[in-house]
Amino acid sequence: MFSAILASPSKLRYCLFLAVWALSHAAEAAPIKIATWNLDWLTLLPVSAPQLPANIPHRGTRDWAALSDIAHRLNADIVAVQEVSDEAALKRLFPSPDDTLLLTTAPIAQNIGLVLHPPWRMVAHEELRDFDRSPSHGGHALRPGLDVTITNGTQILRLLVAHLKSGCWDRTWKENGHACPILREQIDLIANWMTERDDEGEAYAVLGDFNRRLTMHDPYYLHMTQGIDPVLVTSGFANPCEGGNYFIDHILLGGPARKWLVRDSLRVLTYRPEESGLTLSDHCPVSVRLDLP
Repeated sequence: MFSAILASPSKLRYCLFLAVWALSHAAEAAPIKIATWNLDWLTLLPVSAPQLPANIPHRGTRDWAALSDIAHRLNADIVAVQEVSDEAALKRLFPSPDDTLLLTTAPIAQNIGLVLHPPWRMVAHEELRDFDRSPSHGGHALRPGLDVTITNGTQILRLLVAHLKSGCWDRTWKENGHACPILREQIDLIANWMTERDDEGEAYAVLGDFNRRLTMHDPYYLHMTQGIDPVLVTSGFANPCEGGNYFIDHILLGGPARKWLVRDSLRVLTYRPEESGLTLSDHCPVSVRLDLP
């Protein structure tokens, strides 16, 4: 059979065509990986920069190299990032010129953003400054939200990247202290955003650091999802990077994207033992895989 193929150029061309077609379609059909990662004050700013507190992590060459290696091991198609001062810092971890990098531009050192690996690209994006509740409540400026529409040329996915107010990890809905009033307002913003996406029939994901141990029975989650039915991919799982506590880094999938989730694909990329002495991040990357139609 092998010698017969070699003797026939037309058959050889046909077999090569089938092989290329099969490989290209297999690549298109492969699930994509979507992740969120809080990078814990990732910055190249000098320690004297006015927007930096004195107690933030200070990283040396080995720390940056290890973080870059972790980003490489994560190997995600779509990465939501939090606590990044600017694009120069983010490029240290994602240096490929083929990647698309996007960060909010708030006058703070904890901006949020997105890294897209080809063929994913941005169609539109908008900073949601309403997530900064400091004008209403006082205190330091908070992180904006990031509303991004992306496409791979076939599918369109709407993303909301968020980093919510810390301090109300598992308190009651009526709690008036511990940053809970601010968190409730931010939860309302997410609820409205998801409801709009549902009404428009869009495939969407909300991902980032919620600073809340969300579960299916958490009152903040129930309020946020009232009238809609997204998938909370972290539900029912403990985070090995958080000492076995419930997750505060979350990914929610809504609209048609609910059906894209690959079962049992939730992963936490924990740091290696040899990295334990380095200044990395107090969060580990959290990811799932999506099987797009």
